[in-house]
Amino acid sequence: MPQASGAESVKFGTDGWRGIIAREFTFDNVGRVADAVAAYLRDPERRKGAIYTDWGADYRPAEQGVVIGYDTRFLSEEFAVHFARVIRDRGLPVAVSDAFVPTPALSYAVVDRRAAVGIMITSSHNPPIYNGIKIKAEYGGSAPQEVTNAVEAFLSASGPAPRSAPSDIERVDLRTPYMNRIRELMDRERLTSSRIHAVVDSMYGSAAGYVAELLRESGVPYTQIRGARDPLFGGKKPEPLEENLIPLRAVLRSRAGKHERLIGVITDGDGDRIAAMDEKGGFIDPHGTYALILRYLVEERGLRGAVVVSFNLTDLVRRMCAAYGLEVIEVPIGFKYAVEQILKKDVLMAGEESGSLALRGHIPERDGVLWSILLCEILATSKRPASELVADLHRRFGPQVVRRRDIEIERRLEVVQQLKANPPDRFGGEPVRSVETLDGLKLRFEKGWILFRASGTEPILRIYCEMETDQAVRRMLDEGERFARGV
Repeated sequence: MPQASGAESVKFGTDGWRGIIAREFTFDNVGRVADAVAAYLRDPERRKGAIYTDWGADYRPAEQGVVIGYDTRFLSEEFAVHFARVIRDRGLPVAVSDAFVPTPALSYAVVDRRAAVGIMITSSHNPPIYNGIKIKAEYGGSAPQEVTNAVEAFLSASGPAPRSAPSDIERVDLRTPYMNRIRELMDRERLTSSRIHAVVDSMYGSAAGYVAELLRESGVPYTQIRGARDPLFGGKKPEPLEENLIPLRAVLRSRAGKHERLIGVITDGDGDRIAAMDEKGGFIDPHGTYALILRYLVEERGLRGAVVVSFNLTDLVRRMCAAYGLEVIEVPIGFKYAVEQILKKDVLMAGEESGSLALRGHIPERDGVLWSILLCEILATSKRPASELVADLHRRFGPQVVRRRDIEIERRLEVVQQLKANPPDRFGGEPVRSVETLDGLKLRFEKGWILFRASGTEPILRIYCEMETDQAVRRMLDEGERFARGV
Protein backbone atom coordinates (compact mmCIF):
# COMPACT_ATOMS: atom_id res chain seq x y z
CA MET A 1 0.00 0.00 0.00
CA PRO A 2 1.48 3.40 -0.92
CA GLN A 3 2.27 5.81 1.88
CA ALA A 4 -0.20 8.65 2.31
CA SER A 5 1.03 12.13 1.60
CA GLY A 6 1.73 14.50 4.48
CA ALA A 7 -1.57 16.32 4.11
CA GLU A 8 -3.56 13.09 4.10
CA SER A 9 -1.71 10.99 6.66
CA VAL A 10 -2.62 12.98 9.79
CA LYS A 11 -6.33 13.04 10.56
CA PHE A 12 -7.80 13.06 14.05
CA GLY A 13 -10.74 10.71 14.54
CA THR A 14 -13.01 9.99 17.48
CA ASP A 15 -10.05 9.61 19.84
CA GLY A 16 -6.88 10.98 18.30
CA TRP A 17 -4.75 10.19 15.29
CA ARG A 18 -3.38 6.70 14.68
CA GLY A 19 -1.19 5.25 11.97
CA ILE A 20 1.09 2.36 11.14
CA ILE A 21 4.58 2.90 12.53
CA ALA A 22 7.11 3.95 9.83
CA ARG A 23 4.35 4.36 7.26
CA GLU A 24 1.99 7.08 8.48
CA PHE A 25 3.25 7.34 12.05
CA THR A 26 6.74 8.74 11.42
CA PHE A 27 9.00 11.18 13.23
CA ASP A 28 8.29 13.68 10.48
CA ASN A 29 4.53 13.48 10.99
CA VAL A 30 4.86 13.55 14.77
CA GLY A 31 6.93 16.72 14.37
CA ARG A 32 4.23 18.21 12.16
CA VAL A 33 1.61 17.62 14.84
CA ALA A 34 3.88 19.10 17.52
CA ASP A 35 4.48 22.20 15.40
CA ALA A 36 0.73 22.54 14.81
CA VAL A 37 -0.04 22.21 18.54
CA ALA A 38 2.50 24.97 19.29
CA ALA A 39 0.96 27.23 16.66
CA TYR A 40 -2.52 26.54 18.00
CA LEU A 41 -1.50 27.46 21.55
CA ARG A 42 0.04 30.71 20.34
CA ASP A 43 -3.01 31.78 18.32
CA PRO A 44 -5.51 33.70 20.50
CA GLU A 45 -8.23 33.54 17.83
CA ARG A 46 -8.09 29.76 17.72
CA ARG A 47 -8.28 29.56 21.50
CA LYS A 48 -11.44 31.65 21.81
CA GLY A 49 -14.30 29.51 23.08
CA ALA A 50 -12.08 26.46 23.43
CA ILE A 51 -11.11 26.85 27.10
CA TYR A 52 -13.59 25.01 29.31
CA THR A 53 -11.95 25.43 32.71
CA ASP A 54 -11.94 28.74 34.57
CA TRP A 55 -8.31 28.87 35.70
CA GLY A 56 -8.48 32.63 36.18
CA ALA A 57 -7.00 35.65 34.44
CA ASP A 58 -3.41 34.45 34.91
CA TYR A 59 -3.98 31.37 32.75
CA ARG A 60 -2.11 31.89 29.46
CA PRO A 61 -2.06 28.79 27.24
CA ALA A 62 1.27 29.47 25.55
CA GLU A 63 2.90 29.91 28.97
CA GLN A 64 1.18 26.92 30.63
CA GLY A 65 2.74 24.65 28.07
CA VAL A 66 2.46 20.96 27.27
CA VAL A 67 2.85 17.75 29.26
CA ILE A 68 3.52 14.49 27.41
CA GLY A 69 3.05 10.84 28.33
CA TYR A 70 3.68 7.64 26.41
CA ASP A 71 2.75 3.96 26.53
CA THR A 72 4.69 0.70 26.09
CA ARG A 73 4.58 0.58 22.29
CA PHE A 74 7.60 0.43 20.02
CA LEU A 75 9.43 3.81 20.02
CA SER A 76 6.71 5.54 22.06
CA GLU A 77 9.24 7.20 24.36
CA GLU A 78 11.35 8.35 21.41
CA PHE A 79 8.28 9.81 19.69
CA ALA A 80 7.33 11.61 22.92
CA VAL A 81 10.77 13.20 23.24
CA HIS A 82 10.76 14.18 19.56
CA PHE A 83 7.38 15.89 20.05
CA ALA A 84 8.75 17.72 23.11
CA ARG A 85 11.85 18.92 21.27
CA VAL A 86 9.70 20.62 18.62
CA ILE A 87 7.52 22.23 21.30
CA ARG A 88 10.61 23.50 23.13
CA ASP A 89 12.04 24.92 19.92
CA ARG A 90 8.86 26.99 19.58
CA GLY A 91 9.51 28.55 23.01
CA LEU A 92 6.77 26.76 24.95
CA PRO A 93 7.28 24.98 28.29
CA VAL A 94 7.17 21.20 27.93
CA ALA A 95 7.74 18.17 30.13
CA VAL A 96 7.80 14.45 29.36
CA SER A 97 6.99 11.60 31.71
CA ASP A 98 10.04 9.84 33.11
CA ALA A 99 8.42 6.43 32.47
CA PHE A 100 5.54 4.95 30.51
CA VAL A 101 2.14 5.80 32.01
CA PRO A 102 -1.52 4.96 31.39
CA THR A 103 -3.50 7.62 29.57
CA PRO A 104 -5.51 8.66 32.68
CA ALA A 105 -2.25 9.47 34.47
CA LEU A 106 -1.31 11.84 31.65
CA SER A 107 -4.81 13.34 31.67
CA TYR A 108 -4.65 13.92 35.42
CA ALA A 109 -1.23 15.56 35.00
CA VAL A 110 -2.78 18.16 32.68
CA VAL A 111 -5.04 19.35 35.50
CA ASP A 112 -2.50 18.82 38.28
CA ARG A 113 0.15 20.86 36.45
CA ARG A 114 -2.34 23.33 34.93
CA ALA A 115 -0.97 22.59 31.46
CA ALA A 116 -2.68 23.96 28.37
CA VAL A 117 -2.55 20.66 26.52
CA GLY A 118 -1.68 17.04 27.25
CA ILE A 119 -0.25 14.75 24.59
CA MET A 120 -0.37 10.96 24.95
CA ILE A 121 1.72 8.89 22.57
CA THR A 122 -0.40 5.75 22.26
CA SER A 123 -2.51 3.77 19.88
CA SER A 124 -4.65 2.45 22.72
CA HIS A 125 -6.05 -0.99 21.81
CA ASN A 126 -4.86 -1.06 18.18
CA PRO A 127 -2.52 -3.81 16.90
CA PRO A 128 1.19 -3.41 17.76
CA ILE A 129 2.10 -2.09 14.29
CA TYR A 130 0.16 1.11 15.13
CA ASN A 131 1.01 4.12 17.24
CA GLY A 132 -0.84 7.36 17.71
CA ILE A 133 -1.42 10.67 19.45
CA LYS A 134 -4.25 11.61 21.80
CA ILE A 135 -4.77 15.29 22.61
CA LYS A 136 -6.10 16.17 26.06
CA ALA A 137 -7.59 19.58 26.77
CA GLU A 138 -6.88 21.68 29.86
CA TYR A 139 -9.69 20.00 31.85
CA GLY A 140 -7.95 16.61 31.61
CA GLY A 141 -10.17 14.92 29.04
CA SER A 142 -10.41 14.27 25.31
CA ALA A 143 -10.05 17.43 23.25
CA PRO A 144 -13.26 18.51 21.48
CA GLN A 145 -13.63 18.57 17.73
CA GLU A 146 -12.91 22.29 17.42
CA VAL A 147 -9.51 21.78 19.04
CA THR A 148 -8.42 18.89 16.82
CA ASN A 149 -9.78 20.73 13.78
CA ALA A 150 -7.70 23.78 14.73
CA VAL A 151 -4.58 21.66 15.16
CA GLU A 152 -5.13 20.07 11.75
CA ALA A 153 -5.50 23.53 10.21
CA PHE A 154 -1.97 24.41 11.38
CA LEU A 155 -0.32 21.28 9.95
CA SER A 156 2.63 22.08 7.70
CA ALA A 157 3.76 20.14 4.65
CA SER A 158 6.69 18.58 6.50
CA GLY A 159 7.93 18.29 10.04
CA PRO A 160 10.65 20.58 11.41
CA ALA A 161 14.08 19.21 12.37
CA PRO A 162 14.35 19.77 16.15
CA ARG A 163 17.27 21.87 17.36
CA SER A 164 16.85 21.00 21.03
CA ALA A 165 18.69 17.92 22.24
CA PRO A 166 16.86 15.07 24.01
CA SER A 167 18.85 15.96 27.13
CA ASP A 168 17.28 19.44 27.09
CA ILE A 169 13.81 18.02 27.77
CA GLU A 170 12.52 18.07 31.34
CA ARG A 171 11.48 14.63 32.60
CA VAL A 172 8.85 14.46 35.35
CA ASP A 173 7.11 11.90 37.56
CA LEU A 174 3.47 11.62 36.46
CA ARG A 175 2.79 8.35 38.28
CA THR A 176 2.96 9.54 41.89
CA PRO A 177 0.45 12.44 41.72
CA TYR A 178 -1.99 10.27 39.78
CA MET A 179 -1.75 7.33 42.20
CA ASN A 180 -2.28 9.68 45.12
CA ARG A 181 -5.47 10.89 43.46
CA ILE A 182 -6.75 7.32 43.01
CA ARG A 183 -6.02 6.67 46.69
CA GLU A 184 -8.30 9.61 47.55
CA LEU A 185 -11.14 8.25 45.40
CA MET A 186 -11.05 4.60 46.47
CA ASP A 187 -12.81 3.38 49.61
CA ARG A 188 -10.17 1.23 51.28
CA GLU A 189 -12.48 0.20 54.12
CA ARG A 190 -15.00 -1.25 51.68
CA LEU A 191 -12.25 -2.85 49.63
CA THR A 192 -10.91 -4.76 52.61
CA SER A 193 -14.31 -5.54 54.20
CA SER A 194 -14.11 -9.18 53.11
CA ARG A 195 -11.54 -11.49 51.60
CA ILE A 196 -11.26 -11.47 47.83
CA HIS A 197 -8.51 -12.43 45.40
CA ALA A 198 -8.01 -10.34 42.29
CA VAL A 199 -6.25 -11.46 39.14
CA VAL A 200 -4.96 -8.33 37.42
CA ASP A 201 -4.40 -8.54 33.65
CA SER A 202 -2.60 -5.50 32.24
CA MET A 203 -2.31 -6.98 28.71
CA TYR A 204 1.36 -5.83 28.60
CA GLY A 205 0.08 -2.24 28.57
CA SER A 206 1.12 0.93 30.35
CA ALA A 207 -1.16 0.39 33.38
CA ALA A 208 1.02 -2.55 34.43
CA GLY A 209 1.72 -2.42 38.17
CA TYR A 210 -0.78 0.33 39.01
CA VAL A 211 -3.75 -1.75 40.16
CA ALA A 212 -1.43 -4.30 41.76
CA GLU A 213 0.26 -1.59 43.85
CA LEU A 214 -3.06 -0.25 45.14
CA LEU A 215 -4.28 -3.74 46.06
CA ARG A 216 -1.00 -4.58 47.77
CA GLU A 217 -1.18 -1.41 49.87
CA SER A 218 -4.72 -2.35 50.88
CA GLY A 219 -3.76 -5.88 51.88
CA VAL A 220 -5.85 -7.46 49.12
CA PRO A 221 -4.34 -10.69 47.72
CA TYR A 222 -3.77 -10.51 43.98
CA THR A 223 -2.06 -12.18 41.04
CA GLN A 224 -0.56 -10.03 38.27
CA ILE A 225 -0.42 -11.43 34.74
CA ARG A 226 0.88 -9.89 31.53
CA GLY A 227 2.44 -7.15 33.60
CA ALA A 228 5.77 -6.90 31.79
CA ARG A 229 6.52 -4.53 28.91
CA ASP A 230 6.04 -6.18 25.52
CA PRO A 231 5.67 -3.88 22.48
CA LEU A 232 4.11 -6.83 20.61
CA PHE A 233 1.52 -7.41 23.34
CA GLY A 234 2.03 -11.15 23.24
CA GLY A 235 0.89 -11.24 19.64
CA LYS A 236 -2.64 -9.99 20.44
CA LYS A 237 -4.40 -6.65 20.21
CA PRO A 238 -4.31 -5.17 23.72
CA GLU A 239 -8.10 -4.81 23.71
CA PRO A 240 -10.18 -6.36 26.53
CA LEU A 241 -12.30 -8.57 24.27
CA GLU A 242 -13.14 -12.11 25.35
CA GLU A 243 -11.05 -13.74 22.61
CA ASN A 244 -7.95 -11.87 23.88
CA LEU A 245 -8.31 -13.03 27.49
CA ILE A 246 -7.47 -16.73 27.29
CA PRO A 247 -4.52 -16.39 29.75
CA LEU A 248 -6.74 -14.68 32.34
CA ARG A 249 -9.43 -17.34 32.07
CA ALA A 250 -6.83 -20.07 32.53
CA VAL A 251 -5.48 -18.46 35.71
CA LEU A 252 -8.96 -17.94 37.18
CA ARG A 253 -9.97 -21.53 36.51
CA SER A 254 -6.72 -22.82 37.96
CA ARG A 255 -7.49 -20.97 41.21
CA ALA A 256 -11.16 -21.98 41.43
CA GLY A 257 -11.81 -23.54 44.83
CA LYS A 258 -8.63 -22.09 46.33
CA HIS A 259 -10.18 -18.69 47.05
CA GLU A 260 -13.64 -17.88 48.32
CA ARG A 261 -14.21 -15.12 45.78
CA LEU A 262 -12.22 -14.38 42.66
CA ILE A 263 -12.39 -11.60 40.13
CA GLY A 264 -10.31 -10.80 37.08
CA VAL A 265 -9.86 -7.15 36.10
CA ILE A 266 -8.41 -6.14 32.75
CA THR A 267 -6.98 -2.88 31.41
CA ASP A 268 -6.18 -2.25 27.75
CA GLY A 269 -2.97 -1.11 26.07
CA ASP A 270 -2.99 2.42 27.50
CA GLY A 271 -4.96 1.71 30.67
CA ASP A 272 -8.11 3.69 29.99
CA ARG A 273 -10.49 0.79 29.24
CA ILE A 274 -11.68 -2.08 31.39
CA ALA A 275 -13.49 -5.41 31.37
CA ALA A 276 -13.73 -8.21 33.93
CA MET A 277 -14.07 -11.96 34.46
CA ASP A 278 -15.95 -13.76 37.22
CA GLU A 279 -14.72 -16.56 39.45
CA LYS A 280 -15.58 -19.19 36.82
CA GLY A 281 -13.72 -17.44 34.01
CA GLY A 282 -16.97 -16.03 32.62
CA PHE A 283 -16.47 -12.82 30.67
CA ILE A 284 -18.11 -9.72 32.12
CA ASP A 285 -18.10 -7.46 29.10
CA PRO A 286 -17.97 -3.64 29.34
CA HIS A 287 -21.77 -3.50 29.23
CA GLY A 288 -21.89 -5.69 32.32
CA THR A 289 -19.14 -3.80 34.12
CA TYR A 290 -20.95 -0.51 33.45
CA ALA A 291 -24.16 -1.96 34.91
CA LEU A 292 -22.41 -3.43 37.95
CA ILE A 293 -20.70 -0.14 38.76
CA LEU A 294 -23.90 1.88 38.24
CA ARG A 295 -25.78 -0.40 40.66
CA TYR A 296 -22.96 -0.06 43.20
CA LEU A 297 -22.79 3.74 43.00
CA VAL A 298 -26.56 4.16 43.33
CA GLU A 299 -27.52 1.37 45.73
CA GLU A 300 -24.39 1.05 47.89
CA ARG A 301 -22.87 4.53 47.82
CA GLY A 302 -26.19 6.39 47.51
CA LEU A 303 -25.07 8.62 44.63
CA ARG A 304 -27.35 10.33 42.09
CA GLY A 305 -26.87 12.19 38.83
CA ALA A 306 -27.28 11.95 35.08
CA VAL A 307 -25.92 8.89 33.28
CA VAL A 308 -24.24 9.32 29.88
CA VAL A 309 -24.37 6.34 27.52
CA SER A 310 -22.92 5.90 24.06
CA PHE A 311 -25.09 4.92 21.11
CA ASN A 312 -23.75 1.35 21.19
CA LEU A 313 -24.21 0.67 24.92
CA THR A 314 -26.66 -1.91 26.26
CA ASP A 315 -30.30 -1.07 26.93
CA LEU A 316 -29.82 -2.73 30.33
CA VAL A 317 -28.33 0.54 31.62
CA ARG A 318 -31.30 2.49 30.29
CA ARG A 319 -33.71 0.16 32.09
CA MET A 320 -31.73 0.54 35.31
CA CYS A 321 -31.84 4.33 35.04
CA ALA A 322 -35.60 4.21 34.51
CA ALA A 323 -35.95 2.18 37.71
CA TYR A 324 -33.63 4.52 39.63
CA GLY A 325 -35.24 7.68 38.24
CA LEU A 326 -32.00 8.90 36.68
CA GLU A 327 -31.69 10.98 33.51
CA VAL A 328 -30.10 9.19 30.55
CA ILE A 329 -28.11 11.20 28.02
CA GLU A 330 -27.29 9.35 24.80
CA VAL A 331 -24.27 10.51 22.79
CA PRO A 332 -22.44 9.44 19.61
CA ILE A 333 -19.58 6.96 19.87
CA GLY A 334 -16.31 8.59 20.91
CA PHE A 335 -15.55 9.60 24.47
CA LYS A 336 -15.13 13.26 23.59
CA TYR A 337 -18.94 13.43 23.21
CA ALA A 338 -19.36 12.10 26.75
CA VAL A 339 -16.86 14.69 27.95
CA GLU A 340 -18.98 17.49 26.48
CA GLN A 341 -21.90 16.37 28.66
CA ILE A 342 -19.72 15.95 31.76
CA LEU A 343 -18.59 19.56 31.41
CA LYS A 344 -22.17 20.81 31.04
CA LYS A 345 -24.22 18.77 33.52
CA ASP A 346 -24.18 16.98 36.85
CA VAL A 347 -23.12 13.60 35.48
CA LEU A 348 -22.69 10.70 37.89
CA MET A 349 -20.97 8.45 35.37
CA ALA A 350 -20.41 8.22 31.66
CA GLY A 351 -19.29 5.36 29.48
CA GLU A 352 -19.13 3.45 26.24
CA GLU A 353 -19.35 -0.10 24.91
CA SER A 354 -15.57 -0.18 24.70
CA GLY A 355 -15.09 -0.23 28.48
CA SER A 356 -14.56 3.52 28.73
CA LEU A 357 -15.95 4.97 31.97
CA ALA A 358 -15.70 8.28 33.84
CA LEU A 359 -16.79 9.12 37.38
CA ARG A 360 -18.01 12.37 38.92
CA GLY A 361 -15.40 14.02 41.14
CA HIS A 362 -12.50 12.79 39.02
CA ILE A 363 -11.16 14.07 35.72
CA PRO A 364 -13.60 13.81 32.76
CA GLU A 365 -11.63 10.89 31.41
CA ARG A 366 -11.70 7.12 31.06
CA ASP A 367 -9.75 5.49 33.84
CA GLY A 368 -9.18 1.75 33.79
CA VAL A 369 -7.12 1.82 37.00
CA LEU A 370 -9.85 3.50 39.06
CA TRP A 371 -12.61 1.30 37.68
CA SER A 372 -10.58 -1.87 38.29
CA ILE A 373 -10.31 -0.88 41.96
CA LEU A 374 -14.05 -0.12 42.08
CA LEU A 375 -14.85 -3.58 40.68
CA CYS A 376 -12.78 -5.09 43.48
CA GLU A 377 -14.65 -2.88 45.96
CA ILE A 378 -17.96 -4.15 44.60
CA LEU A 379 -16.99 -7.77 45.07
CA ALA A 380 -15.68 -7.15 48.58
CA THR A 381 -18.75 -5.16 49.63
CA SER A 382 -21.34 -7.57 48.22
CA LYS A 383 -19.93 -10.72 49.86
CA ARG A 384 -21.31 -12.63 46.86
CA PRO A 385 -19.50 -14.14 43.86
CA ALA A 386 -19.20 -11.96 40.78
CA SER A 387 -21.23 -14.39 38.66
CA GLU A 388 -24.17 -14.05 41.07
CA LEU A 389 -23.98 -10.26 40.94
CA VAL A 390 -24.29 -10.32 37.14
CA ALA A 391 -27.12 -12.86 37.22
CA ASP A 392 -28.99 -10.73 39.75
CA LEU A 393 -28.79 -7.71 37.44
CA HIS A 394 -30.39 -9.71 34.65
CA ARG A 395 -33.12 -11.04 36.94
CA ARG A 396 -34.00 -7.56 38.13
CA PHE A 397 -33.65 -5.51 34.95
CA GLY A 398 -34.02 -7.99 32.09
CA PRO A 399 -31.70 -10.18 30.00
CA GLN A 400 -28.77 -8.67 28.15
CA VAL A 401 -26.56 -10.29 25.53
CA VAL A 402 -24.46 -7.88 23.48
CA ARG A 403 -21.79 -8.82 20.98
CA ARG A 404 -19.66 -6.97 18.47
CA ARG A 405 -18.23 -8.29 15.23
CA ASP A 406 -15.47 -6.44 13.37
CA ILE A 407 -15.25 -7.01 9.61
CA GLU A 408 -12.29 -5.88 7.55
CA ILE A 409 -13.90 -4.24 4.56
CA GLU A 410 -12.71 -1.26 2.54
CA ARG A 411 -16.26 -0.29 1.50
CA ARG A 412 -17.42 0.07 5.08
CA LEU A 413 -18.83 3.57 4.50
CA GLU A 414 -20.93 2.34 1.58
CA VAL A 415 -22.60 -0.27 3.79
CA VAL A 416 -23.80 2.35 6.24
CA GLN A 417 -24.78 4.78 3.48
CA GLN A 418 -26.86 2.14 1.70
CA LEU A 419 -28.70 1.26 4.89
CA LYS A 420 -29.43 4.92 5.58
CA ALA A 421 -30.68 5.46 2.04
CA ASN A 422 -32.90 2.36 2.07
CA PRO A 423 -33.55 1.10 5.61
CA PRO A 424 -35.27 -2.32 5.54
CA ASP A 425 -38.70 -3.11 6.98
CA ARG A 426 -37.41 -6.47 8.19
CA PHE A 427 -33.91 -7.67 9.02
CA GLY A 428 -32.84 -11.17 9.99
CA GLY A 429 -36.46 -12.20 10.15
CA GLU A 430 -37.33 -9.47 12.66
CA PRO A 431 -39.69 -6.55 11.94
CA VAL A 432 -37.84 -3.23 12.19
CA ARG A 433 -39.64 -1.02 14.72
CA SER A 434 -37.48 2.08 14.29
CA VAL A 435 -34.33 3.37 12.60
CA GLU A 436 -31.80 5.50 14.52
CA THR A 437 -28.91 7.40 12.93
CA LEU A 438 -27.15 9.20 15.79
CA ASP A 439 -23.90 7.44 14.85
CA GLY A 440 -23.93 4.89 12.07
CA LEU A 441 -27.28 3.14 11.67
CA LYS A 442 -29.22 1.21 14.30
CA LEU A 443 -32.21 -0.99 13.47
CA ARG A 444 -34.44 -1.54 16.50
CA PHE A 445 -36.59 -4.65 16.93
CA GLU A 446 -39.15 -5.52 19.58
CA LYS A 447 -36.53 -7.16 21.77
CA GLY A 448 -33.18 -5.85 20.62
CA TRP A 449 -31.21 -3.97 17.97
CA ILE A 450 -28.36 -4.17 15.48
CA LEU A 451 -25.97 -1.30 14.76
CA PHE A 452 -23.67 -0.78 11.76
CA ARG A 453 -20.81 1.69 12.19
CA ALA A 454 -17.66 2.32 10.17
CA SER A 455 -14.47 2.67 12.23
CA GLY A 456 -12.84 6.08 12.02
CA THR A 457 -9.32 4.75 12.59
CA GLU A 458 -9.19 1.34 10.83
CA PRO A 459 -10.61 -0.22 7.62
CA ILE A 460 -13.20 -2.02 9.73
CA LEU A 461 -16.98 -2.14 9.84
CA ARG A 462 -18.21 -2.74 13.36
CA ILE A 463 -21.52 -4.54 13.81
CA TYR A 464 -23.07 -4.45 17.28
CA CYS A 465 -26.12 -6.43 18.33
CA GLU A 466 -28.17 -6.82 21.50
CA MET A 467 -30.88 -9.47 21.87
CA GLU A 468 -32.26 -11.57 24.72
CA THR A 469 -30.26 -14.71 23.93
CA ASP A 470 -26.79 -15.48 22.64
CA GLN A 471 -28.28 -17.58 19.84
CA ALA A 472 -30.39 -14.66 18.61
CA VAL A 473 -27.40 -12.31 18.72
CA ARG A 474 -25.17 -14.65 16.71
CA ARG A 475 -27.90 -15.23 14.14
CA MET A 476 -28.41 -11.50 13.68
CA LEU A 477 -24.66 -10.83 13.44
CA ASP A 478 -24.36 -13.51 10.75
CA GLU A 479 -27.12 -11.77 8.82
CA GLY A 480 -25.42 -8.41 9.29
CA GLU A 481 -22.13 -9.73 7.98
CA ARG A 482 -23.80 -11.32 4.94
CA PHE A 483 -25.46 -8.00 4.16
CA ALA A 484 -22.22 -6.03 4.55
CA ARG A 485 -20.19 -8.30 2.33
CA GLY A 486 -22.91 -8.23 -0.31
CA VAL A 487 -22.91 -4.46 -0.71
